[in-house]
Amino acid sequence: MCGRFILLTDLSVIVESFRIGEVTAEYKPGSSISPGQQISAVIRDDNVNKLVNFRWGLIPSWAKDPSMGNRMFNARAETIAEKPSFREAFKKRRCLIVADGFYEWQKMEKGKKPFHFSLRSSEPFGFAGLYETWLSPENKPVKTCTIITTDANDLLKSIHDRMPVIVPKDKEALWMDHDVPGQRELTAILKPYPAEGMTMSEGF
Repeated sequence: MCGRFILLTDLSVIVESFRIGEVTAEYKPGSSISPGQQISAVIRDDNVNKLVNFRWGLIPSWAKDPSMGNRMFNARAETIAEKPSFREAFKKRRCLIVADGFYEWQKMEKGKKPFHFSLRSSEPFGFAGLYETWLSPENKPVKTCTIITTDANDLLKSIHDRMPVIVPKDKEALWMDHDVPGQRELTAILKPYPAEGMTMSEGF
């Protein structure tokens, strides 16, 4: 799973790294970003990469209660094509959730120990994400998202059995492309990031 991540990189670097043509987000860096917070994500709209805000915790458009989003901050790569909560977003509403690193906790005899993971290059990256718009009873649009997870790679597996999907730089455009012809090209992206491209350190 992924329940905490980091984003401290300057906005100008984010804009350059993700080739962003329009910024509509209120950019809020953080060292411990958690579900329920407003986060920064990249979407492809009108052939332009846009930096936007979503609330972390996906509320399906058909949900009767927004509290559903409290437990939907992650989506399993293995089931997103079939699960009603995610399948339409997987077809049409894919995004990159911008981060510098993330945390996972190792279960110990007494409590849990946090570990920090990032890219060896120290560059920002995009988690594979899905997004939805839910209408409140007051007809106010609420834009939300979820981070997709997959099996842990060799670096993480001793800490946790799952990890967030990090989209390789050369696959970012494909992931956000609304006109991808089929699932095979997309599911091929939802793999563990190579362990040799990441670093791990103890502490929160």
